[in-house]
Amino acid sequence: MTTDQERVPAAAPTGKRAERSRQAIVSAAREAFVRNGFDIGMDAIAASAGVSKVTVYNHFKSKQDLFSEVIGEAMDEAHATLADVRADLADAEDTREALIRIAWALINTANDPSRLGLRNVVTAELHRFPELGDAWQQRGPARSAANLAAALQDLCDRGQLEIPDPEVAVIQFFGLTVYPHLIMGSFGSSIDSDLTDRLIRDGVDMFLSHYHPPHQA
Repeated sequence: MTTDQERVPAAAPTGKRAERSRQAIVSAAREAFVRNGFDIGMDAIAASAGVSKVTVYNHFKSKQDLFSEVIGEAMDEAHATLADVRADLADAEDTREALIRIAWALINTANDPSRLGLRNVVTAELHRFPELGDAWQQRGPARSAANLAAALQDLCDRGQLEIPDPEVAVIQFFGLTVYPHLIMGSFGSSIDSDLTDRLIRDGVDMFLSHYHPPHQA
């Protein structure tokens, strides 16, 4: 007997038509999970995507597998944004403004309603499906931390920062800029743009007071 939780699919379909179906399924699932939570049925997702339930299972062996793909797509979008910002800052001479732009990019992606909704679904379902938390961590925060570390290393390589422990510095930067938004978002609230700007600028100043090279002080 098979359920919404797991089936054994045939070989994954390939080709342009199959890719269109797969993308339609992922897009429909993203909306469905955010709107209805993880208990939404695969029948409903299939109907929203305009495909059969069999087609859904031809692409994804289980609802957890589909949800992991939804997470991955949402996080890929966020990481692409930060990658663009990092590229734009390749020759930035103003360290403070560079960090402010990085912080804004992180916060704007974190505040995306769809990503906030998915994060809240993961949090609500951790007691039943801890693997969803693992998927979120690996596709989301872990990659965000790595991307931020790379951006900070760029500034270190140019002599604009001096960071002896990148792992600690990344957590500190998130704590000073992004984490307040994640906490407020988990309660369905938000921080207005004016307060966000003040938090970012003061947070960046605190960060720089610790990691600004002494010879540039």
